Amino acid sequence: MTFLAIDVGNTRLKWALYDRPHRNAQQLSHGAVFLENIDKLAEGEWAALPEPSYMLGCFVAGDAVKRRVQEQMEIWDIEPRWAMSSTAEAGLINGYDHPTRLGSDRWIAMIGARHRMLAKASCDAQGRPHPSPMVVVMVGTAVTVDAVDASGKFLGGLILPGHGIMLQALVGGTAGLHVPTGEVSEFPTNTSDALTSGGTYAIAGAVERMIQHVRRHCGTEPVCFMTGGAGWKMAPNMSVNFELVESLIFDGLLQIAATRLAVAQ
Repeated sequence: MTFLAIDVGNTRLKWALYDRPHRNAQQLSHGAVFLENIDKLAEGEWAALPEPSYMLGCFVAGDAVKRRVQEQMEIWDIEPRWAMSSTAEAGLINGYDHPTRLGSDRWIAMIGARHRMLAKASCDAQGRPHPSPMVVVMVGTAVTVDAVDASGKFLGGLILPGHGIMLQALVGGTAGLHVPTGEVSEFPTNTSDALTSGGTYAIAGAVERMIQHVRRHCGTEPVCFMTGGAGWKMAPNMSVNFELVESLIFDGLLQIAATRLAVAQ
């Protein structure tokens, strides 16, 4: 049963075809397009793909974009399915005040992170993994920093602007500033470096503060995962241990699909 995972973000659509809906599935093909190029998928990247048996997607870009994606999927005889936040799924419990209002990308990434953590955890004498609390960071157009306790309950999270939005706000609201091409520096001595460093350290500081919160709340050190299109930019400037995982949302979609199909059987 081949499985198509789709992640529709604020800027790009990313997709991957797997040989099955399972955490250990083999990736057969993958790609990414900017949202303005979605309408070329059926005649372009997807034209040569074998028809998937099952599809599950994540979207945050709005219903109009989702409809455009579904139109491109009409080359196959599969039902479009989209994962949404809920009170609980695939081992994760949603602690948001209004669970369905949590961004689906955050929810799915946390599910992917949870099962990645469990796969690497040490086990007891009965072979049961010892779970750890987690901090899950997504660095994209916006940045989210989410906390999950060892039992799998989402405790809450932070949302802050990504690098681009921070810089746009400064350029738009401050006379004489221009979008920088600066470097990250501990002690910036020019405006471009100061702007780039300020945005980078603002994100890093939010992650560090959330790790402190989780450590104090759970009484143990959390595991930190980072994902998102701009995660690689942050990686050299983090002062905490973390794992950079490009495929965290795909990992979550694979786990959700596997869980749903197992229940259906």
